[in-house]
Amino acid sequence: MTKPELPARLGVALIGAGMIAPTHVAALSGLRDLLRLDAVLSRHPENAAYLAETYAGTAPLFTSDLTAITENPDIHIAIVATPPSVRIDLITALASAGKHILLEKPVARNSAEAQEVVEICENAGVSLGILFQHRARAPTIAAMKLLASGDLGKLAHVEIAVPLWRDQSYYDELGRGTYARDGGGVLLTQAIHTIDLALSFTGAVSSVQGMVATTALHNMEAEDMAVAGLRFANGAVGSLIASTASYPHGVETITLHYARATLRIGTGSLDVFWRGDRNDHEVVVAGGASDNGPAVAKHDWHQAIIRDFVDAVRAGTAPMVTGRQALASHHLVTAIEASSRDGRIVNLSLA
Repeated sequence: MTKPELPARLGVALIGAGMIAPTHVAALSGLRDLLRLDAVLSRHPENAAYLAETYAGTAPLFTSDLTAITENPDIHIAIVATPPSVRIDLITALASAGKHILLEKPVARNSAEAQEVVEICENAGVSLGILFQHRARAPTIAAMKLLASGDLGKLAHVEIAVPLWRDQSYYDELGRGTYARDGGGVLLTQAIHTIDLALSFTGAVSSVQGMVATTALHNMEAEDMAVAGLRFANGAVGSLIASTASYPHGVETITLHYARATLRIGTGSLDVFWRGDRNDHEVVVAGGASDNGPAVAKHDWHQAIIRDFVDAVRAGTAPMVTGRQALASHHLVTAIEASSRDGRIVNLSLA
């Protein structure tokens, strides 16, 4: 059966009105030639109504009734920005109604739930994209071009560092840092962005030996510190260290040591250190921006991911990060946790 032709502007619903919602509204304000924010779903819609003041278009409907979205044929895309604990039922209803879904990370609380989310969308025939906005940063794009050039040689060594700080007040919010709501701590909530980005360069991890812990700096259920030794399917080795107990708040970096050069990818910078007869330091993207707290990311990165998702929905192609691709990050987090719990090296399936 031929799918109905999509209109010039697609209707969007924002599911969830938490701390990331203003970023989405700002991003959607800049995409009014492509999209129309029709509805915002919140358990307390009266508390979310302030978002209308920051949206540049006509004020959306604020509702707690999911059927107002699932039964609205003018809504084509749902951006789901809820805690992971309430994802399965929401996504089941949205996918069954034919809504394409752009999902804030993580996909779910654990690998099994994430797999279920992916299969729900695949079985319903709707697109599922994951909002890993670090993929849209200028240093990432520049580094991908360098990698595609073939000038770097073989990857040998990888360093992934996520040295962040969160005050105890961050974890005092009901459910934050718990397995029931978030599925875990720093690995799933913060570091998964950098893990996804690193895997987009390195390819799959074949085995891991890890340790996770909760430091004395936080009162929380899940981990605020994780370290892991990594072996990659391509033969490279590496390390991951992630923390929300690192004061002062630092900058996430991925350092990739290739045969001919080392790439250091930061939040706003890309440095390339060439070896051999090109023994020089090249600043490909200048910056070095640092984040002094848990503020949300700039909306232009979200905007780029949303634009890509719209293009994919229209063309019937895969978005920048599909749900199935995002499973790799979930499987790695699960393996690190299992390695820490069992005190052994964990092998990951490469199928």
